[in-house]
Amino acid sequence: MLKLYGGARSRASIVHWYLEELEVPYEFVKLDMQAGEHLQPEFLTINPFAKVPAIVDGDFQLWESGAILLYLTEKYGKVPGSLEERAAIYQWVLFANSTLSTGVLVEANRDRQLPRLLNTLNEIFSQQSFVLGNEFTVADVAVGSILNYIPLVMKLDFSPYPAVLNYMKLLAERPAFQKTIGVMT
Repeated sequence: MLKLYGGARSRASIVHWYLEELEVPYEFVKLDMQAGEHLQPEFLTINPFAKVPAIVDGDFQLWESGAILLYLTEKYGKVPGSLEERAAIYQWVLFANSTLSTGVLVEANRDRQLPRLLNTLNEIFSQQSFVLGNEFTVADVAVGSILNYIPLVMKLDFSPYPAVLNYMKLLAERPAFQKTIGVMT
């Protein structure tokens, strides 16, 4: 059975949400980060950088939330047929983990980058329900988890971005979201 390693309020919640969406059987191994369980030799064999999330799927080990999301999509999800469709998914997962994440969470970047990011996302969500159109995909897990994390860590007025707010609400209503990330709010 697949094992997901994570800590309380960690990026493992992103993978946790996606596993629930996929309805894949898994075991969640909650590490006590305060006690340093992620620094123990057993976990360091899974991720030598001592970060979560990480998964063990049989003999295969993988860390980094974006890589894990893409792996799970390939193994258990609905993978689009064309290279271009797959590349669009990769683009959005990488965007969420790099551009959006640093634009939101790195204070030095926030004032300059966040309005541009949210304005563009607002335009996209004004025209379609989800990142890649009208069907929920792993790209929505990646982007939506970052957007729905913002209210947990900072006060930000989303009123200039009503389509982003609607998107966040749409994702937050999903049963798999409620079971995982929703319990943190």
